[in-house]
Amino acid sequence: MGAGPGEVRSVAAPGSGAAPGSGAAPGSGAVPGTGRSVGSGGAGVAGAGGYRDVFRVREFRPVFAAHLLSVLGVVIAEISLTVLVYRATGSPLMSALTFALGFLPYALGGTLLAPLADRLPARRVLVGCDLVCAACAAVMAVPGTPVALLLVLRCAMAFVAPLFQGTRSASLADVLGAGEAYVLGRSLLRMVAQSAQLIGFGLGGLLLTVLAPRGAILLTAAGFLGSAVLLRLGTRARPARSAGAGPRVSPVAGLRAVLGHRRLRALTLLSWLPPLFVVVPEALLTPYATGLGISTAGLGLLMCAMPAGAIAGEVWAGSALTARTRSRITAPLAALSLLPLFAYAVRPGLPLLLGTLVLAGLAHAYTLGLDQWYVEAVPEELRGRAMTLLSTGLMTLQGVGMALAGVAAEFLPVHVVVASAAVLGTGVVLLLLAEVRRTDGPRRETDPAAK
Repeated sequence: MGAGPGEVRSVAAPGSGAAPGSGAAPGSGAVPGTGRSVGSGGAGVAGAGGYRDVFRVREFRPVFAAHLLSVLGVVIAEISLTVLVYRATGSPLMSALTFALGFLPYALGGTLLAPLADRLPARRVLVGCDLVCAACAAVMAVPGTPVALLLVLRCAMAFVAPLFQGTRSASLADVLGAGEAYVLGRSLLRMVAQSAQLIGFGLGGLLLTVLAPRGAILLTAAGFLGSAVLLRLGTRARPARSAGAGPRVSPVAGLRAVLGHRRLRALTLLSWLPPLFVVVPEALLTPYATGLGISTAGLGLLMCAMPAGAIAGEVWAGSALTARTRSRITAPLAALSLLPLFAYAVRPGLPLLLGTLVLAGLAHAYTLGLDQWYVEAVPEELRGRAMTLLSTGLMTLQGVGMALAGVAAEFLPVHVVVASAAVLGTGVVLLLLAEVRRTDGPRRETDPAAK
C-alpha cells in the first residue's frame, strides 16, 4: 500500500512503488550539464540539481504522486476511524487502541512477509498491497460494520505495510540508481510523511466537519485506488529479484541472511535504535507541557517542532550539500543528534523547549548519508528483505520507545526520563558508530560513487 498506518511517524516513509529488475526506467537520461545519467540502474542524479533532478526521472513522478495520495489517505483513515470507534463504543480505551493498531502488526507482518519482497515482482506486490488497503477501507465505510471488524481491518492494513515499504525502498534503487538519486528520492518520500504530522491531522479534522467519518474513510479507499493505478500505469514491470533462488525462503532464514552480515547488522541497528530514544520527548510532550502550564496552543506548536526541524534538516542536506559532504557528516551528526535533549535536565520552558525540539529534528539530516551507506551494503538479492526488515524494526522500536517512556514516567519526572534517554541513546549511538567504522563504513565517503 502507499503508506502504512502509523508510517507518518516513521523516518522511512512508504509509497514509492517502483519495481525491481533491470533496464532503464522511462525518462532516464542525462542530467543536463552533468554528463551523468539518471534513472534505473544509473549513477544517480548530479548534486548540482538536487531534488529537482530526481523529478526529471519520469518513473519517479507517479511514484511520488502515489505516495502523496496514500499518506493523506492513511492520515484521514487514522483520525476518522478513531472518531468512528469512539462514537460507536463511547470508550476512550477503544479509541486509543484503534490508533495503536497502526503499530502493533508491524513486527509480525514484516517478519512473515519479508521474503515476498524479493521473490515476487515488485510492481505486483505494490499494487496488490494498495488494493488490499483500498478494500479494507471500503469495508470500513460500510454502514453497520461492527467495531470488532473495524479493528481487524485496521490490523490487516498495518500487516501489509512493512511489505510495501520494504519493496518500495528496494525498488527505488532500481528506478533512481543506488547512488545520490536514491538518497534524495528516499528523502523526498520521507519528508512527505513528516509533513503529514504538520498538516495531515488538521486537514483530517477539518474534513470531519463536513463529512461523516465513514464518508472520510471512503476518501482513504479512493486514495489507495489512485495509488494503485499510478503504480500500475506509471512504473515498469520487472522480474522478481530472486525468483530463482529456490522454492521458498523462510522468514527466519531471511532475517538471518540480513542480520548475519556484520556491516549490514551494524547499519540496521544504527537505523533502528536512535529513533527509539528520539520518540521519548514526543511521547511525553503532553504531560510535560501540562506540568509547566503550557496552553494547548503552545502544545500544538511543540508537537510541530521536531517534524518541522526534520524537514528543514533534510532539505538543507539534500539541496545544499554534496553526496561526499553528507557522507562525511553522517557519523558526527548522528553522534550529536540526541544532545539537544540534554536541555531537559534544566526543565526548559516553552521557548527553550521549542528550540530544543527543532534542533533535535534538524539533526535528522544524518539519515541521508546513512541511507547511502545502507543501500551500498545490501546485496541486491537481499535488498527487498533487508528494506522490509528495516522499516519493520523502525516502526516496532518506535512503539517500544513510546511504551517504555510512558512506563518510566510513572516513576520518574518527565524531564528526568527524557534527559536520561538522551544520555543512554548517545552512548548507544557511539557504540554503533564504532562498529560501523570497524566495518569500513565511514571510508565510503572517499569512494568515487559518493562524490
